[in-house]
Amino acid sequence: MASLGERCPAAGDLAALAELDEASLLGGLRERFLRQQIYTGVGDILIAVNPFQPLPLYGREVSERYRCHETGALPPHIFAVASRAYHGMLGHRGGRPQSQCIVISGESGAGKTESTKLLLQHIMNLCKGNSQLEQQILQVNPLLEAFGNAQTVMNDNSSRFGKYIQLHFQKNTVQGAKLSEYLLEKSRVVQQDAGERNFHIFYYMFAGLSSEEKEMYGLLDPSLYRYISGRFGTQDVAQRWKHKYQEVCNALDMVGFQEQEQVDMQAILAGVLSLGNVIFEPEESNGSVKVSEASRGWLKAAAGQFGVQEDELLKCLICTMSVTRGEQIQRFHTQQQAEDARDSIAKVAYGRVFGWIVCKINELLAENVDPEVELGEIGILDIFGFENFAVNRFEQLCINLANEQLQHFFNHHIFQLEQAAYKEEELPWETITFNNNEPILNLLLAKPLGLLSLLDEQSAFPQATDKTFVDKLTSSFKGNLHFQPGRGHVLGFSILHYAGKVQYTAGGFLEKNRDTLPASIRGLFINSITPLLSVLFTGKSLCYDHRIPGWKGPQGAKARSRVIPGADNKFNSTRKQSAGAQFRFLLQDIACQDMAVLWLAGLLIFLCPHQHSLMVLMERMYSANPHFVRCIKPNRQKEPGVVESQVVLQQLRYNGLLETIRIRRDGFSWRPSFEEFAERYGILLLKQDVSFTKESCLEILRSTELTGWLCGKSRLFFKYWHREQLAKYVERLEGAAVVIQKVFRGFRCRKSYLKLVAELRAQAQRLQEEAKRERSRQLSMEVEAHKRISLPVPIPQKRHPQPCSPDKPPQPPVPRPRSKLTESTPFDNYLDPSVPRPVLWTEEQTGKEAKMRKLQRGATLCWFKETQAQKVMQDDGAFPSWLHGMISRREAENLLSDKPLGCFLVRISQSRPGYTLTYRGEHRCRHYMIQVQPNVRYVILGEDRAHASLTELVRYHQTVGIQPFMEILTVPCGQKSSESLDYEDLECLTQGPPAAKGETPPEVQPCPSSLSTSRPALQSRAATVLRHMWFKNNNSFQSQESLDKSRTKPSSGKERGSQRAFPRLRSSIRLAMQEIQQFSSVRLKTSVQSCCQTHSIEDAEPK
Repeated sequence: MASLGERCPAAGDLAALAELDEASLLGGLRERFLRQQIYTGVGDILIAVNPFQPLPLYGREVSERYRCHETGALPPHIFAVASRAYHGMLGHRGGRPQSQCIVISGESGAGKTESTKLLLQHIMNLCKGNSQLEQQILQVNPLLEAFGNAQTVMNDNSSRFGKYIQLHFQKNTVQGAKLSEYLLEKSRVVQQDAGERNFHIFYYMFAGLSSEEKEMYGLLDPSLYRYISGRFGTQDVAQRWKHKYQEVCNALDMVGFQEQEQVDMQAILAGVLSLGNVIFEPEESNGSVKVSEASRGWLKAAAGQFGVQEDELLKCLICTMSVTRGEQIQRFHTQQQAEDARDSIAKVAYGRVFGWIVCKINELLAENVDPEVELGEIGILDIFGFENFAVNRFEQLCINLANEQLQHFFNHHIFQLEQAAYKEEELPWETITFNNNEPILNLLLAKPLGLLSLLDEQSAFPQATDKTFVDKLTSSFKGNLHFQPGRGHVLGFSILHYAGKVQYTAGGFLEKNRDTLPASIRGLFINSITPLLSVLFTGKSLCYDHRIPGWKGPQGAKARSRVIPGADNKFNSTRKQSAGAQFRFLLQDIACQDMAVLWLAGLLIFLCPHQHSLMVLMERMYSANPHFVRCIKPNRQKEPGVVESQVVLQQLRYNGLLETIRIRRDGFSWRPSFEEFAERYGILLLKQDVSFTKESCLEILRSTELTGWLCGKSRLFFKYWHREQLAKYVERLEGAAVVIQKVFRGFRCRKSYLKLVAELRAQAQRLQEEAKRERSRQLSMEVEAHKRISLPVPIPQKRHPQPCSPDKPPQPPVPRPRSKLTESTPFDNYLDPSVPRPVLWTEEQTGKEAKMRKLQRGATLCWFKETQAQKVMQDDGAFPSWLHGMISRREAENLLSDKPLGCFLVRISQSRPGYTLTYRGEHRCRHYMIQVQPNVRYVILGEDRAHASLTELVRYHQTVGIQPFMEILTVPCGQKSSESLDYEDLECLTQGPPAAKGETPPEVQPCPSSLSTSRPALQSRAATVLRHMWFKNNNSFQSQESLDKSRTKPSSGKERGSQRAFPRLRSSIRLAMQEIQQFSSVRLKTSVQSCCQTHSIEDAEPK
């Protein structure tokens, strides 16, 4: 058996390979992949190969095995990375609490998005606190995938934006989450290449909406829409999209989006599609443009869906208004300018909807804790992968530049920092060369002659074109090894990236970098009657320092929120900050910042125009402990079980994995200072006041069996597995400390127990002596009274105990129910039964508690009456048989005690606004909390599905089991009898006339102890009484009821058409759809008639 200091080679760790070359590395990965072992380790770095198929590697039992993962004990897994990050954040296993960051990288289609979802899944399982927040965080991913992912040539579910997810923890429980999104590929809304699609949400809507809803939103056949290229999917694909749409709707409900917000959002998306069908044609008279006759209906539809006037939208498309010296000047657009304006409006509308979704998620998932509480953090960076298509445009340049930055960070963290430390500490070390991509970053980011700087320069000239930009690049980068000009008549250029040569088409670079928006469109949308669209263009985009309260940055200064001047102006400006300008902080800081910080500053500033928040994010990520996941794509055809050696080898080379394995095998990835090491592991010396010196560190290490470490001038150098071996020593001492604590606490409790028993016995003895003296005094008084009274007093006869029958055995005494007002102690058997037990609470305290319970009960009943009763009632005015009013937990269990397995009931909670579902299990009853969310959705705590009504929730779980035991509701538990209803308290509240203004609500009035009406009569009149409840005549409830009705959304597609939330200009949308259909039918009829006339002329001609 290996000792603690010996290292057992971990299965699947490439750093343990005897022979290290490309052939052995590729062979090891191929062999593991064909055995469906898709995860391989390189020390503490994980390599994940995309299997392109579902694998049984992520079930609950697998997740449980990796809860307390030890390197070497289990094979490499994505769950192991999540466990290391989680326990590192908590400071477990001998470390101190520290923020963690997980960086996922790889080319497009390598599996980064799925890895992110699995990391979140396992982290939420680790911090299982049975809160709804965990399920809400898990629902963020499918929501963002629908709006931010699309099908490309390389990947069917490609992320077209970058995201950084921050999870905030208090101790071991998640308290909130924050999401940052970067560089959404908005141009995909208006243009897709062959073999690619628009964002998923458009296809989900066509497949998931019912015919009534499509009519409401103004959506026709998908083949008519230009922005989705008139293409849809097969029937099987459409069915899958329909299921995805239901998941998106459920995610919106789970996270907390209101019903009207969802309707407005989908109306805006429908408006984007309709706007894309507006076609322009030149006006013969004045050289301006006009909307073609065929697309008049589409313009009207887009205006209705946006909630604006048709003529105002038309003005924004065909002309520009400017004011010069107080005079308005109208400049008409050319046809190309009008089309650019149309596409700009579509892109900015979609982009702001996406940004609003992210802001809303952050608002709904924000932590609600004391600002002074220090929170831990785990960040997950999931950014778009490296892309090399047949046609590469401005978007691919931005995406590949971000990947260059990630690769530079990896190289800097793994190679440069480590080897610089060896040189500084004068350790013997043979330098490992690696593919340094700094020259490529200089080519792209340098100032004033970097590619982005030149792009900004050309964008500032109105007369500049894409050709002048390419000519400028060719003259500036002549002789640069990483730049190649376009050959022949191709307007483009090539860059030799770290992952290979990519040829870019320069067409559209200047226009996309400018990203112009008609100046009048903001004012138009601000005045829209669609509230969401108005908010999107008037919302204040104040950039705050969103650091967690109590979190300390690298300089140790506490974060404080502050507003950035002019941020709102930037948000509402008609021209966004260009990509080149977004790198400006990087270029300004080159002379004064550490290079390790610079790469991240460039990446983050490039990703988001709000520079201040990006600098905060930069500090966070760089101050955190990083974990790397390198995703590999096994083949280009996306086929399961196929490994293309050349494809994999190319990725291994440009990722530098061979060099990474070498430095992980020969190097020392953990390099703590003497002070840090002595502070963490001084406990191993088992003495107080350990000095933080080199001698103390060496003494600590000599007390262990660790081998293979080195000591430098100011720090120690350890292999990547040494940290875990030291943690085992600490855990052994922690186990011994727990035993010592157990024994000491037991001794202290026994001592306290015996002392308390002695005091109680002494007290009981004193009480007995006092009782004895009192009896003696009473006897003496009775004797004196007997002497004074001469009349004989009859003596009561003694009651003799009855002899036990020989047939019946003696019965044990029946235990009396213990009063809640009596203190329950573990040593009651020692007390004399004749002595009264001590009272725990005073009568005043008991009265206050009873009054508080009564108020809570009244408040909950008031909540039920005003917001829930109408929704739970059946058509006949009675409650369902499974609703049992406000009964206690014990009463519910008694009702189900003799019921069959699967029987259930729902009861109103006594202490909170909500419900509890009680289920008759095999050996016990289970109680599931039902939470009513602010957006009026019903969720069983821990479930991942929201429901529009309580009845729908019950109906759903009659077919789908409740997690985690997958228990299915079978038989509803009826009332106790026809004469005894469990919701009697609700019936009592309905007796009598409606409450007058200022009258005490019925819920705080005591119910009569005896009713004049008999119970059978009450039962027969129940439906009538419930129909005429007092709160129906209350005006405030009627407004609340109408609001609730407007938010209620039936589950099925057929019912959803009857929902009460509609687009604001629904009638205008309907008229526009009728106009489009009439025009299409007239045009079809005309073409048929002309075709028939042609045939008749041909038939009439002589042969």
